[in-house]
Amino acid sequence: MTHENFEPTVDPGLVARHARALPRYTSYPTANHFHAGVDQTVFRGWLASLERDAPVSAYVHVPFCQELCWYCGCSTKATRRYAPVSAYVEALEAELAALAGALGFSPKLKNLHFGGGSPDILTPQDVARLVQALAGTFAFEPGLEFAVEIDPRLMNEQKADAFARAGITRVSFGVQDFDERVQKAIGRMQSFAATRAAVEAFRARGVGSVNLDLVYGLPRQTLASLEATLQAALSLSPDRLALFGYAHLPQRIANQRLIDEATLPGAQERFEQARLAERVLRRAGYVQLGIDHFARPDDKIAQNQISRNFQGYTDDACGALIGIGASAISRLPQGYAQNAVPVGVHAELVKAGGLATRRGFALAPEDEMRGFVIERLMCDFSFPGRALAERYGGLAEPLAREARAALAADADGFLEPTLDGFRLREWARPFARQVAARFDAYLGAGGARHSLAV
Repeated sequence: MTHENFEPTVDPGLVARHARALPRYTSYPTANHFHAGVDQTVFRGWLASLERDAPVSAYVHVPFCQELCWYCGCSTKATRRYAPVSAYVEALEAELAALAGALGFSPKLKNLHFGGGSPDILTPQDVARLVQALAGTFAFEPGLEFAVEIDPRLMNEQKADAFARAGITRVSFGVQDFDERVQKAIGRMQSFAATRAAVEAFRARGVGSVNLDLVYGLPRQTLASLEATLQAALSLSPDRLALFGYAHLPQRIANQRLIDEATLPGAQERFEQARLAERVLRRAGYVQLGIDHFARPDDKIAQNQISRNFQGYTDDACGALIGIGASAISRLPQGYAQNAVPVGVHAELVKAGGLATRRGFALAPEDEMRGFVIERLMCDFSFPGRALAERYGGLAEPLAREARAALAADADGFLEPTLDGFRLREWARPFARQVAARFDAYLGAGGARHSLAV
């Protein structure tokens, strides 16, 4: 193996040895370890204990699309009728009222994210209605960062007006791939022209930050087709790009069974696609953040410390994230709380005057420590020995021993020692998930299926 200008040649045998299924570590413990012991009562107690002066973040899940893409692993459902969406907005209003009662005050809202599904399936009237309900539960802070995920195929001028009036500051467009052969293989036809028109519509309305979501490892995707997609994406001058590895889990996700597995790239091809994308985006002047996000150097996410949550990498420094909607997950200092996943069950719970919490995980000190280590490995590519000791004192020593053991057992040369632990060598950063997994005390328990970690 060599390293030159971040374009290493990695032995295919090394990639094959480490191409195992692992979590993406957007949380620790991962959601498959959540349990019914964290219920509405527990979550109410957590909400009531939030500090009144501490700002919070909120995530609103909109689990509807007009059609279901074959590759998609999101918690969403397809509908051609608007009635289920309208009923869901009513359920969100009821949930927000229940949250307001459980909180007993209006937390300062610093970050707001609409995800899905496709939030732009909402009518302009329901966009305004939902934002009004949120403003009745939270105190919108000056400078609120408000991000919305957009399917360009659903966008029109009226919807763009509605989101702009609502105050969005960043828009994230689902692209995946612009190659028609790939689009046919994943059941998502989306022209470059439609995407460009949606980008231009929001920029014309003063939305200052544009993000594009791309995916590698898709069926019929090649290095050449991926590079063409990257160049087309760059022509739109995005402020940020996310490049996710496709997670093929047909045993768990029924719509993925429509994909011809014979057309999927293998582990080595996936690895080469991700490295190609890194080279193209770096040469275009973007800064890489963690394993799969990129930003312009003047974007604030490139200038701040990043962390990891269910949306990927973020510079959101709030100590609490409140999830709203079916399947949404809250992260509070005490742990995680997830709402009921089925839309109907979520509606029944909140319309009965309750919260929608169905399961979660209360964090013990060891969970907090391991989560901190895993997050810093995924974000900074280093074991945070000094910060760990400062935070947890003598409780951190077992993890320090594990770090020394990981360094001693590093037969592939991924790691180099530091004064307080180790860091991944630059060429080895694509293997961050494999290194982070060494500190996952729950890995292998619970029967979860994860995606390939390359």
